Amino acid sequence: MTAPALQVVDVVKRYGSGPTEVRALTDVSLTVAPGELVAVMGPSGCGKSTLLHLAGGLEPPSAGHVLVHGVDLDGLSPAEIARLRRNHVGYVFQRLNLVPSLTALENVMLPLELDGVRRKEARAEAEAALAGAGLPGPWDRFPDDFSGGQQQRIAIARATVGERSLLLADEPTGSLDTVNAELVVELLTELCVRRGTAVVLVTHEPRFASFADRVVFLRDGRVVDQTRATDRAADDGAVAVRR
Repeated sequence: MTAPALQVVDVVKRYGSGPTEVRALTDVSLTVAPGELVAVMGPSGCGKSTLLHLAGGLEPPSAGHVLVHGVDLDGLSPAEIARLRRNHVGYVFQRLNLVPSLTALENVMLPLELDGVRRKEARAEAEAALAGAGLPGPWDRFPDDFSGGQQQRIAIARATVGERSLLLADEPTGSLDTVNAELVVELLTELCVRRGTAVVLVTHEPRFASFADRVVFLRDGRVVDQTRATDRAADDGAVAVRR
């Protein structure tokens, strides 16, 4: 049986201690299967970004467990977590974090080269990722030479290059116009179908959450509800909205 791409089990995240303690997440559990797109929604400050940080091993939970492809991050050293993240987990954020002095192709090659992949192989994999993200060439241009929507496609290519099979996207459409935002979400959906990538998408836009197989709602650091596409379709008397 294939292990889930991501398992978050009874996770608690606290910041500070004593009277100044802030509990960002309380007893949160979430399982994401390969090829599944899960949208996470909720008001500002409810713990959405914190959940992504824990899911990708950027921060440890105060209690509970995070497993990526069946591997419990709690049993790994910082170096092992970094290696797992480089090989299996990609991030896409509203602020793209592209390196402005590197071309689009070099930005996508970067995580592979940092992991010791030879330049020729890294280039071939980066080119495949950029083509898969639908970015028109030439790719030897710098990020500022591309539109905002195209820059987000570079970021998605960088996040999914190589064998990465879990993509964590934190408001990736927040700085885009409506047309480009929808194209980006359609691309994330396509990655689930075509490559079997598991995607966790944090968004405040119901129309983008409608692309998801499942929508999880957070409030005050707790999961308060979740719906599946089939449930929403039944409620609407229509076909499921997965596109």
